[in-house]
Amino acid sequence: MDGHQKGLYYDAFETVPVAPLGIICMPGCEELGRRVNDYLTRWRDSRENTDQELYTFPGYERETFLLNAVCSRFGTGEGKGMLKQSVRGYDLYIICDVTAYQIEYQMYGRTVPMSPDDHYQDLKRVIAAIGGKARRINVIMPFLYESRQHRRTSRESMDCALMLQELSNMGVSNIITFDAHDPRVQNAIPLTGFESVHPTYQMLKALCKHVPDLNINKDSMMIISPDEGAISRNIYYSTVLGLDMGLFYKRRDYTRVVNGRNPIVAHEYLGDSVEGKDIIVADDIISTGESILDLARELKARKAGRIFAAGTFSFFTNGLDAFNRAYEEGSIARVLSTNLNYLPPATRNAPWFIEVDMSKYISYIIATLNHDHSLHSLLNPLDRIKRLLERYHKEQAEKGIRFA
Repeated sequence: MDGHQKGLYYDAFETVPVAPLGIICMPGCEELGRRVNDYLTRWRDSRENTDQELYTFPGYERETFLLNAVCSRFGTGEGKGMLKQSVRGYDLYIICDVTAYQIEYQMYGRTVPMSPDDHYQDLKRVIAAIGGKARRINVIMPFLYESRQHRRTSRESMDCALMLQELSNMGVSNIITFDAHDPRVQNAIPLTGFESVHPTYQMLKALCKHVPDLNINKDSMMIISPDEGAISRNIYYSTVLGLDMGLFYKRRDYTRVVNGRNPIVAHEYLGDSVEGKDIIVADDIISTGESILDLARELKARKAGRIFAAGTFSFFTNGLDAFNRAYEEGSIARVLSTNLNYLPPATRNAPWFIEVDMSKYISYIIATLNHDHSLHSLLNPLDRIKRLLERYHKEQAEKGIRFA
């Protein structure tokens, strides 16, 4: 831990919280919530402040910040939210993964996996159960519900905007999400707090930890944007790492719709030669993975070196077989993704997969907001990335890693 990170939470815990802290983990978020709670309680216990006002603040010395809320089901599939303890006056943080498909319930005697719609309805049920008694309600929704339906191009529903307005009208003060598909959707709630947080630093930290022989310079590495929608994300990687960037754009068949989207006809490339260079490809979502694998084969055909795919959320909705084959044939070196959505054991144990733990970062965000501090230093990781690269190059030199 460097001095900057130490200061992030010590600065927070040396002030009085806006209200007693409470964390509610919706179904599917229990493991992430436990990790977040562990960090918060550890930081609180290691504080150096001796101010008695801080020690005696109501709820501050509780053994755990986790609160118990349940959403039970009737036989028809209808549900209700219920709190197992009082939350009056609390500063609540509700963590909700709307993509946690591993959670199931019984409906008419059948076992049914929870859909994003089910998770969102349960979130609203818990907020309704709170009944306005909390001091403040904050929702941490890593994958923003319906975020891929973020704009209207014809006679379409605007699901994400409606969701944000619903939560705002129910009294939610802040909505924290990660790598929103298009953060401009926050324009639907201009008077409510909204932050789309990017895990750039955590991605690079995990890559440096698991790949000790990266040669991070323009002659040996490039950043490639998988499509025009990911340009800004990849420009940031390119800028902070000092690397050149190329771009693929997807040529689609707009006469057909397959599985809710226009199928891709071809990937067209714009940029300098990738021959012999390691490649980082960053995107927000890896769904089926077809696009990233097609792109990897295109890059390999252009004689690229190792290809590292980074996706904030990875769902692998068509399974892992295609990625296993791509890894065996050398098309993909590693895939990095966060634990912000459910990762089955098969994914976590895949030889090509690198899990990026986001629990500490979420803990920083909660501690900072609970103590009413600015999130600026957390949302701008440039200094931390620079220190990370300095440490990485120093470790390479100490290990005697040399490059041609």
